[in-house]
Amino acid sequence: MADEDEMNPRMCVVSRQSFEPDQLIRFVAAPDGSVVPDLKRKLPGRGVHVEARREVVELAVKRRLFGRGLKREVQVGADLPDVVDSVLERSALGFFSLARKAGAVVTGASRVDAAVRSGAAIAVLHARDAAPDGVRKIDAARFAVAAMEETEQIPAYRPTGSGELGLAIGGDNVIHAAVLAGEAGAALVKRLEALAGYRGESTVGRASPAT
Repeated sequence: MADEDEMNPRMCVVSRQSFEPDQLIRFVAAPDGSVVPDLKRKLPGRGVHVEARREVVELAVKRRLFGRGLKREVQVGADLPDVVDSVLERSALGFFSLARKAGAVVTGASRVDAAVRSGAAIAVLHARDAAPDGVRKIDAARFAVAAMEETEQIPAYRPTGSGELGLAIGGDNVIHAAVLAGEAGAALVKRLEALAGYRGESTVGRASPAT
């Protein structure tokens, strides 16, 4: 028997609009009745989809739409939007670690600048506690390469703090990093884009300020 995702178009329970799978977050009811995000879309049972933006998840919680979509009584914590953010961040950090092990990440301001200017970088990361001057210098490299090549700037992400980035790769604090082309780098960028999209953060132009 086909599962629900094969039988039905993926539709956001809030807007009732259909989206591509990567633009949605699937939620299921755990055995205890609590609603949990299923990023890999592999957990058993009926699922309900919500557009992968924090403000939409907040609306789904506020309007009590999960029970209706899951067709059962469920427990939805007010902190569910924060839980989703945490899960997305952990996913991005996990792929950051894998990309580093695959040689698809370089760290340190000078190495990041060189990777950007050589065209090897497909994205950059700045810790949320990075000094503005360091961010500006690497941004300048992004802008210069885009202008010279007449292409779009590579994206810049600020997923978390320097301590968390460092822990992800088992080393010292990471302030700046560059993601290099290749399968591992592309997989990391996909997770960083999902996290930034959920938070409503722009990844073009100058990196968004730390909050």
